[in-house]
Amino acid sequence: MARKPILALILAAFFLSGCLYPDEKLSKNQVPNDVQLQSIQTAIEQFIEKHPYQLPIQNREQDTPVLQKYPVDFSRLKEENILSEAPGNSFEQGGVYQYVLIHAEENPTVKVMDLRVTQKLREVNMRLIAYRNEHRYPPFGEVIGENVYSINHQELGYDEPPQIKSPYTQNHLPIVIDGNGELYIDYRPDLNQYLQQYDHSYTSGDDIRYVLAENSPIVPAHSLPYTVKDGEPVFSVGLQEKEGN
Repeated sequence: MARKPILALILAAFFLSGCLYPDEKLSKNQVPNDVQLQSIQTAIEQFIEKHPYQLPIQNREQDTPVLQKYPVDFSRLKEENILSEAPGNSFEQGGVYQYVLIHAEENPTVKVMDLRVTQKLREVNMRLIAYRNEHRYPPFGEVIGENVYSINHQELGYDEPPQIKSPYTQNHLPIVIDGNGELYIDYRPDLNQYLQQYDHSYTSGDDIRYVLAENSPIVPAHSLPYTVKDGEPVFSVGLQEKEGN
């Protein structure tokens, strides 16, 4: 008779361990490794060999930010029998990563966009929309760059400035707002760390966001252009977005 309570405890522990399994350990939430990225990269290259003037990408508006502009269309890769299915951590399979291409025009390279970042920014934007429905101007805070401001977070009902967990350093990054009332993530802390950590040849006028994309599987989504000044990352809102260096 004593075995039944023990068995019940074992079963309960088993099911609880599944329920409490850390989110970051789930395959759909794991950052793609080099093997996974290379697998998709090879599929892209095979597609281009068959269709030299095409890319297997989903259509986006012309003014879509360049780092988010070329999401991989896995259905086209499947139609060509190049890939059997999208990766388990992809958005198409219920994962948290959108596979995208950078350097699409000259050297299409597979990276991913962390959609958890997108979701968090969307939550803040919902409050911003509600605020703007009642007020004439967005809740601008302090000026922190040319046409870039901090958020007056109290006006949006936050006790503290909203932040987003960095997909690079796990630090918490501020959210900023431009003169048009659009929200962006401030990647300057990450950029500063990567500029010091990795070799580069960026000079003033270059879009330095690519130091993150080139040294990580992840693109800095929802970001304004940045350049470097006196060795420090600075906003460069007037910098025209392009495919990088």
